[in-house]
Amino acid sequence: MATPSEPVLLVEEENVVSETVPTSRGRLVVRRFLRRKTAVAGFFVVVLLFFLAFVGPHLTKWSYTAVDVNNPFSPPSTTHWFGTNTLGQDVFAQTMRGLQKSLLIGLIGAVLATGVAGILGAIAGYFGKAADRTVVVLIDLLLVLPSFLIVAVLSPLFRGKTWLIFVVLLAAFQWMLTARVVRGLTQSLREREFVSAARFMGVPGWKIIIRHILPNMASFLIIDATINVSSLILAEVALSYFGFGIQAPDVSLGSLIGEYTNNADTYPWLFWLPSLVLVVLVLAVNLVGDGVRDALDPNSRITGGP
Repeated sequence: MATPSEPVLLVEEENVVSETVPTSRGRLVVRRFLRRKTAVAGFFVVVLLFFLAFVGPHLTKWSYTAVDVNNPFSPPSTTHWFGTNTLGQDVFAQTMRGLQKSLLIGLIGAVLATGVAGILGAIAGYFGKAADRTVVVLIDLLLVLPSFLIVAVLSPLFRGKTWLIFVVLLAAFQWMLTARVVRGLTQSLREREFVSAARFMGVPGWKIIIRHILPNMASFLIIDATINVSSLILAEVALSYFGFGIQAPDVSLGSLIGEYTNNADTYPWLFWLPSLVLVVLVLAVNLVGDGVRDALDPNSRITGGP
C-alpha cells in the first residue's frame, strides 16, 4: 500500500527530470555569448556604429561632397560636428561615409573569403587526388605572393569602376589559411559513419559537402568570418592610406586618415576624429569575434558556467 509521501516523491522526480532537459545549441551559444560582458558591449558598439554610418548622414544637412566655402578649416561646432577640412567639407559627413565603406568592405569581404575557403577546402579534402593537388598548389602559390603589393598594383587598373572589385581583390588573398584548416577537417569528416552512409546510398559528393561536411564545421566558419571582418577593414585602411584603395570623390576611413595625416598637429580634428572612429570600430569587432569564438567553442571557459 502506497504511503502518502509517494506522490510527492514522484512529482519531485519529474521536476528534476524536467530541469535536466538539455538546452538547444542555439540558446546555449546565445547564453554563453551574453555572459561575456565585453563581447556584449562590443556588439552594441558595432550596432551603434552601423546606425551612425547609415542614419548619421541624414542627421546633418551636409553631404560628404558638399562644400561650405565660408568655413574652411573650421573646428568642431554645432554647425559642423566634426569640423571642416581645407575645402570646407563637413568632416562628420565624410567620416560617416568612410565608416559605411569600411563596414561594407569588412562584411562583404569576410563572407567572400570564408565562403571561398569553405568551398575549396571542402572540395580538396573530400575528393582528394587531382582536386586536392590543384587547391593545395593554388594555396601555396597565393601564400608566397606579396598580397599587399599585388593589390596595390592592380587597384589603379580598376580606378573609376565599382568599389566591389576592390573588395574581391582583398578577399582573394584572405582565404588560404582557412582553406587549409577546412581541408584537414573535411579529410577527418569524410571517414565518419554518416558520410560513409550517405556515400553508400549514392548521394553525390557535392551534396554531401553541402548537407554534411560544411554544416559540421559551421562554428569554425562563423568564427573565421567574424575575425576576417576586422582584418579586412585594417587591410582596406592600409591600402587606402597609401592611395591604393577607395578613390576620390568617394572616401573611406583609410583615405580620410591618409589625407589628413599632415594636419594632425595643426588641425587635429581632421586626423584624430576619423582615427578614433576606426579604433573603436576595430576594437568592437574584435571583442565580438572573441565572444563568438568562446560561445561556439565547447572547450572555452566563461565566467558563470557553460
